[in-house]
Amino acid sequence: MAWYAYCIAERMSFPELLRHRRPMPLTGVTGIFNNQTFLFPTGDLAVIVSEHAEDDKARLDQQAAKDHARVIAEVFKLSTVLPFRFSTTFQDDDSLRRSVRSNQRHFLANVERLRGKAEMHLKVLVDDTCPGTSARDMTVGQQYLTSLRESASRQRERQSRARALSIQMHRMFLPLAEEITCKRTDSGKMLLDIAHLIDNKTVERYQNKYTSATAELKECSMQLSGPWPPYHFVQRHSAVAHHA
Repeated sequence: MAWYAYCIAERMSFPELLRHRRPMPLTGVTGIFNNQTFLFPTGDLAVIVSEHAEDDKARLDQQAAKDHARVIAEVFKLSTVLPFRFSTTFQDDDSLRRSVRSNQRHFLANVERLRGKAEMHLKVLVDDTCPGTSARDMTVGQQYLTSLRESASRQRERQSRARALSIQMHRMFLPLAEEITCKRTDSGKMLLDIAHLIDNKTVERYQNKYTSATAELKECSMQLSGPWPPYHFVQRHSAVAHHA
């Protein structure tokens, strides 16, 4: 039997697994293609899976990706989770067990580090205030050199502004850890994509800080989502899964 894998969870979070060594249905949670999900016990961990056929791989589309994330979110309500990447599969029971057992120390360390934690996701959009110089009255060579200098200068200014904003966000929200990316949008604005790791018990406090931040930083357009499973904070391992 081949398996499609969603995430790893703590076995102790599921009392029905305490007396069983074989996969058991995860009641009330359907996976991709409306397949029944199962709790697959291995050591102190449980892998959430559903049955996988070879021709299923060609059917993995955007809806399947949404269902993958939905299953992880449902399990996150019950346990610490380590999400698998979308489309992770195992050829059979033995390959799943071998993979988890060979990486069990790594997985357990991740679980311990992320127990009781959640991810909050901030998107911060600000105007890109780095206009270029008019090319009027310049030769082609002058325009080219000026363009190079301005591009480098704008890039440095954007990086400096993004760094200042990220520091400001860190001071306001005080996350346990963070992952930040910055890019320029097609509309000419600058977008900071921020993932914050926080304690589950502080979600309400974090949301209150967000309300204060939106009132204080009027030059920024901000969006908040979460709490989510800690996607950005799982330390990946090079030999996690076998792909069918």
